[in-house]
Order: sequence, then C-alpha cells, then structure tokens
Amino acid sequence: MRIIAGEYGGRRLSAVLGNQTRPTTDKVKEALFSMIGPFFDGGQVLDLFAGTGGLGIEAVSRGCDRAVLVDKQRQAIQVITDNIAVTKATERFRLLKIPAQSALTLLAAEQQQFDYVFLDPPYRFKIIHQLLTKLAELSLLADAARVIVETEREDDIELPSGFELIKQHDYGITKISVYQYSKG
Repeated sequence: MRIIAGEYGGRRLSAVLGNQTRPTTDKVKEALFSMIGPFFDGGQVLDLFAGTGGLGIEAVSRGCDRAVLVDKQRQAIQVITDNIAVTKATERFRLLKIPAQSALTLLAAEQQQFDYVFLDPPYRFKIIHQLLTKLAELSLLADAARVIVETEREDDIELPSGFELIKQHDYGITKISVYQYSKG
C-alpha cells in the first residue's frame, strides 16, 4: 500500500495486521480519486472508518487542507499514527480513537463541516443510510459536499433527503458510490 499521488506520492503505508480492517486497494483508491478529483484546491476531509488512514492521507496529499481520521480499534490507531508520520505533516491530521457515532457527535459540537467524507464501514453493518442521515442532521456537511461510500457490489442505499448519486462504479465485490449533498 502507498500514497499514490500528490505531495506525499510514492510513500509507503502500513496495513493493519489480521482481518479486522479491509484496506482499500491501490487500484480502487486510484479509481476512487479519479472519480472525485483527482486533485483538490483545499477542503476538509472526514475519514470515518479510517482503518489505515489511507483515504484521508491520500486526500490531503492531493490538495485537501486537513483530515480527521476516526477509528476505534487499537491496532488501527497505531497504524494510522505511523502512516500520518510518513507524511511529515502531522499538523494536517487529527486522529480520533472513538466509535463513529461518538465522533459525529463530537465533531458537530465543535461545529465542524466537511467537504469530503469517506464512509467504508464493515460491510456487515449496513449503516450507510443511518450515517448519511446523521451527517446531514448534525450539519457536518458543507454545501455541495461529496460523500464517498464503499459497499458490497449488491448493496442498494436508500438516500436521505439532500443527497444525490453522482457517480458509481463496481470493482470486483466492491462498489464505490459518490453522493453530493445539497443543503437545499
């Protein structure tokens, strides 16, 4: 695994040992960023089930200002910490070791808003609709924010009000969906 492009491009990232996380492969990561960028002129990023931190780190490497990376697993937190250190720009990242729902509540209390949100929860949870609803209800999304969701290919997501599917592609058993949020 590596940072593919941008300021930190080519640097190696560590993976979490075992099967507790499912890192996004370099091939899927490259396709995903081609769908939403591939480069950015600023913006705030939330990687809610960060795993290795690879998606949030890639977004900052490609021009986003800062990223908040969230995971609750001890092993993942250590790997994310190591991967952030690879950038030599730790001040551009914030790491939260708490469950996703708690992170949303905390970030809302801080009145944070995000331009890009990565949602890649364990496939078995089937909580994308719930997370999208919560992101909107807590005013965590900037107008025209992009929410990038990784699910199993056969999963269909019922979209809450304000979200529109703008791109979607299958990569083997994985489906990447990009939604745009409008405060309307």
